[in-house]
Amino acid sequence: MHTVVELELKVDMVLSPEHNIPVAARLVYRTEDPYAVHITFHITSEKPVTWTFARELLVEGAFRVTGEGDVRVFPGRDAGRPVVCVALSSPEGHALLKAPARVVSAWLDRTLRAVAPGEERQWLALDEALRELLASGA
Repeated sequence: MHTVVELELKVDMVLSPEHNIPVAARLVYRTEDPYAVHITFHITSEKPVTWTFARELLVEGAFRVTGEGDVRVFPGRDAGRPVVCVALSSPEGHALLKAPARVVSAWLDRTLRAVAPGEERQWLALDEALRELLASGA
């Protein structure tokens, strides 16, 4: 049986060093996709924007700068409170988001209880997928 760990939260989108805007977001972790986390932002576009990246990036990024390219995660402080910063980059633009570290860490703990680090492979249905592939003759 698969588990979904979700969290609705407000994150701050950094527009400048002096100006942030709150953005509704949802963090999702699914045991059927055990290596990934999904974060969906409800911004001014018609459809929400979803980014998917390695859970390990978010876990490590809560403590130190990690990631290259499109997703970077690092710890920070906002008004004296610890935050987790997520820097996203795409051809459409860039965004820097800050989320309360305590809230993100509690959610990550729930994902780590669902699938412990190093046990992700056990949750992948590789044998089943291979049987289906061979049965289809592809």
